[in-house]
Amino acid sequence: MKKYSHETIVGVFVVLGLIGIYVMAVKLGNVDLVGDDTNTFYAPFSTVSGLRVGNSVEMLGMEIGRVADFRMDQEKLQAIVTLEVDKEIEIFDDAIVSIKTAGLIGDKFINLDPGGGGDPLADGDTIIETESPIDLNDLISKYAFGDVDK
Repeated sequence: MKKYSHETIVGVFVVLGLIGIYVMAVKLGNVDLVGDDTNTFYAPFSTVSGLRVGNSVEMLGMEIGRVADFRMDQEKLQAIVTLEVDKEIEIFDDAIVSIKTAGLIGDKFINLDPGGGGDPLADGDTIIETESPIDLNDLISKYAFGDVDK
């Protein structure tokens, strides 16, 4: 009888440990288990150098979403970035999306200027106005070799 009670206690601890690992994996992996409270938008860029899936989408310095995915449009030679933005945030068709750097050598993030002079965008719409990141190496080489005006 004593053998079964020890096995039961060990089994309970193993199950609790597995539940704890699952909860931590969901928390650290930015996985949403209870419904989807985001809108998806698409933004075409000429380059997405340094941007990664999971980077933040910010507006007015506050995080409002994340980069969900990338795909390539071979016809237009563009990288299409999929953005997941909180549903409470209203974005208009004159919005501007730019890729910025946090600090001098920091991670990239998406900066979103929501606009306001046009019609509101719906879930799944494309934000047309985008600004690709500045290539710091190209800028430094232009400065070093005197081609800043070009």
